[in-house]
Amino acid sequence: SNASDALDKVYLESLKAGDGSVVRSELYINVSCDKDARTITISDNGIGMDEEALEANLGTIAHSGSLEFKEGEDAKESDEIDIIGQFGVGFYSAFMVADHVKVVTKPYGSDTAFTWESEGLEGYSIGQGEREGRGTTITLTLREDSDEFNYSQFLNTYALQDLVKRYSDYVRYPIMMKFTTSVPVERPEDAPEDWKQEYREEDEVRTVNSMVPIWTKKKADVSDEEYNEFYKATFHDDTDPAAVISIHAEGTISYDALLFIPAVAPREMLSRSFKKGLTLYSSNVMIMDKCEELLPDYFGFVRGIVDSPDLSLNISREMLQQSKELSTIQRRIEKKIKAELARMLGDDREKYEEIYKYYGPNFKFSIYSTYGGTSSILSDLLMFPSAMEGKMVTLGEYCAAAQEEQDKIYFATGDTVERLNSTPTVKGVVDKGFDVLLCTHDVDEFCLMSMGVFDGKQLVNVGTAELDLETEEEKAAHEKVSEENAELFADMAASLGDKVTKVVASTMPMDSASCITAGGMVSLAMEKYFKSLPQHDDEVPSAEHVLELNMGHPVIKALQKAYEDGDTDTVAAYTLILHDQALMAEGFQIEDLEAFNEAVYKLMV
Repeated sequence: SNASDALDKVYLESLKAGDGSVVRSELYINVSCDKDARTITISDNGIGMDEEALEANLGTIAHSGSLEFKEGEDAKESDEIDIIGQFGVGFYSAFMVADHVKVVTKPYGSDTAFTWESEGLEGYSIGQGEREGRGTTITLTLREDSDEFNYSQFLNTYALQDLVKRYSDYVRYPIMMKFTTSVPVERPEDAPEDWKQEYREEDEVRTVNSMVPIWTKKKADVSDEEYNEFYKATFHDDTDPAAVISIHAEGTISYDALLFIPAVAPREMLSRSFKKGLTLYSSNVMIMDKCEELLPDYFGFVRGIVDSPDLSLNISREMLQQSKELSTIQRRIEKKIKAELARMLGDDREKYEEIYKYYGPNFKFSIYSTYGGTSSILSDLLMFPSAMEGKMVTLGEYCAAAQEEQDKIYFATGDTVERLNSTPTVKGVVDKGFDVLLCTHDVDEFCLMSMGVFDGKQLVNVGTAELDLETEEEKAAHEKVSEENAELFADMAASLGDKVTKVVASTMPMDSASCITAGGMVSLAMEKYFKSLPQHDDEVPSAEHVLELNMGHPVIKALQKAYEDGDTDTVAAYTLILHDQALMAEGFQIEDLEAFNEAVYKLMV
């Protein structure tokens, strides 16, 4: 990046002088290594430095010549210049791998060259040197290898090329490297029959960086194929992205961003070692591979690049300081991602539903983990299967289709959509004319309960004991039935002991003879989830089980007759079967299979 800055500066100085001595197409950076001498050399034909500049820029760690130049009036007036700056003298990080650094430099417009040499903490020396043309050459003499680190790995041309591609691929000037390759020698005309192919070594100078970053281009100037190929090559994905978001912001904070929503969840998302974040550049130089601060957790699946010249960087260039600029960029990126997902939901429903399978749990978990704090951002993106519609619907769509006076959003939790659709509670609510959202993921109920309310409507689990869906006439009839069977219900509850909190007449129309609902804060689905955890104990939260009876069912009629006849054994058998069958219908295992079988056999005789 220092070399890139030097090239920008000399070009601007040439424009100011009007002498035409600097042709932009002839500006370059050269990188090479020498295994025998254990050196890495970086050279440019930029502006160079005089003795005073060497003292100022390399003699003070906190100084940034690029920053001063960037803030000068001449640089501000030119849109041809892209000074990276703001790095301080990160140059000193060279001593992490080198024990000796030598700088030879000749300033633009001068005939005198200067040298700067240092071995680190021992200080530095400045003197006159020799260099043919303007520019700067930096030579690092690498440390000897140790048990802790193999410094020799950097003395390989291809390893250096990889580093350049990784960190400086989009520097606007060509970065040149010399490669030695083996070229086959042409077979001589008089070669004997046993002649074997011979090779000669040949040097080839190549440009190793791409120079033009795709994220700086307007979306209209880039084809879908170009975006897809860039995404797959950069992020090692086999599939095209589901969406591309291109952002170009100018003003107090300027930045370019290119974001991708993967069509399939990245494999690493399933790993505990997964780390979210966007690749961060400053003026086309990569400074961080994954900047976590740029993405909220719920959009952690997004991949992409952010490039801004306005970010504050520390001396290592690898850790970004907390800054208002970064926070501002993060907020803007978050809004753009939300807007793109909302657009996809409205305009490309099939594609949205496909990616929602992967990323919907992110949204739900965020709402739950923040106690509903992110629901204002994410609730519009949620989708659930609808019992009445037979397809995925949003909460907004549920509300739009609801009955005029309906003040609740009903949902049910269970293992599968098919099982939920067959439960007495879901059937009963649907028969009343109310739709039910079918929640089949562990986090669904936690998410909806954390939200509590959507669009003024309370979110209610149909598995709760009191839904209050009856008309006044139905309430009166239910109250009468409850009074008439109060003793039966009390005796049944006593027979079941702590398995239930009470036995009641159901207010829901259903085909089965009984069902289990839950009272209190813990639902049946929550209880099943807690019990499924590998290290749960006996103190896990349990639902308050309520046994509801379908008073019009023939089995209940038989139960009532046995009770009136004083046949306590038959009543006990009916009670156990009605409870255990209702429990199994909700996906629970019964505690005493032998007792259940005995009760069945008793009623079969």
